[in-house]
Amino acid sequence: MQGGSSGIVYGGLKYQARCITDVRADAGSTTFLAGTLSLKEENEVHLIRLLPGENELVCDGLFYHPNEIWDLKSCPFDHRLFSTVYTSGEGYGASVWKIPELYGQSNSPQLEQLFTLDDHTDKIRCVLWWPLGKHDKLISIDDRNIFLWNIDPSNKSAKVISQGSADMLPNLRGGAWDPHNHNAVATITDSSLHFWDLRSMKRSNAIEHAHIRDVDYNPKKQNIIATAEDEFGIRLWDLRMLKHPLKDLPGHSHWTWAVRHNPEYDELILSAGTDSAVNLWLAKVGTDDSGPESPSGSPTRQEEPLLHSYTDYEDSIYGIAWSSHDPSLFASLSYDGRVVLESVKPHLQRK
Repeated sequence: MQGGSSGIVYGGLKYQARCITDVRADAGSTTFLAGTLSLKEENEVHLIRLLPGENELVCDGLFYHPNEIWDLKSCPFDHRLFSTVYTSGEGYGASVWKIPELYGQSNSPQLEQLFTLDDHTDKIRCVLWWPLGKHDKLISIDDRNIFLWNIDPSNKSAKVISQGSADMLPNLRGGAWDPHNHNAVATITDSSLHFWDLRSMKRSNAIEHAHIRDVDYNPKKQNIIATAEDEFGIRLWDLRMLKHPLKDLPGHSHWTWAVRHNPEYDELILSAGTDSAVNLWLAKVGTDDSGPESPSGSPTRQEEPLLHSYTDYEDSIYGIAWSSHDPSLFASLSYDGRVVLESVKPHLQRK
């Protein structure tokens, strides 16, 4: 099902951008952080909020950021904290920042840099917060290593607890933290997906021979993950049976770059790609066997899994984020800096 966009557009980003994240800890409103990626200009972090009862996205804060932002994550337990991975002419770095109290100011004050994650000697790829609830640990991933940090934002400190090495693997490129198990994390390489036990910092399992660009755990169903792969599109897996995927969904017409499970509706999945489209999927899977769920009288194998394709974009889409405040909403960010908020409610009758 194809279609353009009837969403709400935020026009505040002046520069190219890749990163957008839901502010989960802001329980009172639909809020996102977006970061820019400009070579020559001063980069910015935008705090974007949906006005209650209005069809308008407003800027609640505009903050200077010293470098190009390649990864941006909001802290799941404190709405004023977030992490960035950035690059300058001297290499890559990662920091945790604190948004100052705004008190209705028209000119936003400076971000406070709480601490840097500076034990890396290789190129830092991403920072991971444990998705659910307060946790005093943080993960950072570079080309060759995975670091587990103990963090204390109140004392502005971070200390490496343990480190795992990728050894002879291809370069690590990203990852995701299991919301059902704070000792489990998945990491992406150029040709495989590896699962780690943080207690031993050793790899416990793997999906080989797949060019995976993104991975996401299902927050509602334990052991279910989604991957975005160049050759096979979107795949759903049961972590207990990794020989074959539970379900294959088509990819985008160019690279499939991102995949995200809905925080509330466990069968809804978003994907985004460099074909300038965002796809909404209804992906029914069973967790007790290797096939899709087939309730009595419901021939799900013949069901078209694509609910809608949002195509009203002019550039590649690298960033998508569901709203945890209202799981029927998601925001997408195209490379030209265009943020669009969409509602999936018109497509939920199939669910």
